[in-house]
Amino acid sequence: MNKEVFMSFSVLMYHEIRKEQEFNPEQPSPIDVKQDYHDFLPSPLFVTLEHFEEQMAYLHEQNYHSLTLAEVKDYYFGKAIPEKSVLLTFDDCFQSVKEYAYPILKKYSFHAVAFVVTSWLHDIAKEFTPEKSVCMTKKDLADISDVFQYANHTHSFHQRTDAAKSKMMEANDEEFAQDLDRCNEFVEVKDVFAYPFGLYNERNVSLLRKKGFLLAFTTETGKNDRQTDPLLLKRNAVPYLLNLDAFKRII
Repeated sequence: MNKEVFMSFSVLMYHEIRKEQEFNPEQPSPIDVKQDYHDFLPSPLFVTLEHFEEQMAYLHEQNYHSLTLAEVKDYYFGKAIPEKSVLLTFDDCFQSVKEYAYPILKKYSFHAVAFVVTSWLHDIAKEFTPEKSVCMTKKDLADISDVFQYANHTHSFHQRTDAAKSKMMEANDEEFAQDLDRCNEFVEVKDVFAYPFGLYNERNVSLLRKKGFLLAFTTETGKNDRQTDPLLLKRNAVPYLLNLDAFKRII
């Protein structure tokens, strides 16, 4: 039996990075986005800069290959991937991606993916502040595009309506399709999606399939192999208190 069929890969999910001395895990971080939407980013969606540096150094020392989206697509069309492969993803495009993640990833020649909520992108760059989760601008994203590629995270449907639902889930198919198209006017990769908050219903998945999306990412934990539905790919959040031994287990 071909071993490559069962070759698996992990997807890591990051949102925000803070220096340890600048972050209070007891205090949720208010978001600052262009869209008229107010929310807080909970502490588990942060990682310390010190831990992030340690994690990326470990991947480099252990000769992990950072996947591109094209390589993941090719994997589901039958091509092999290196045995030690990981996909690095960042949701929502907050300032710390450019401030902290980008130089570290560039140092190790790693690729990464950022999922963009296009209505959240500010027109004018704001000064970096650790007290809030501030979204970047299109120019910011262009500045780091030698490391990052960008994919769809909705245009304006990244809004939670209750604990188990998002605005995307409540939209009809026509509204969701139009929202996807608006985001795709900007993002480079137009057939890859990340479900806001990891929430979705079967109707959402069906529409993505009809529109020709090849990959979509949940927040269900675990590894992916060729038995995994590529529109229900698993991602492992890297939370604030995750130590290196625990990090090793999820990759």
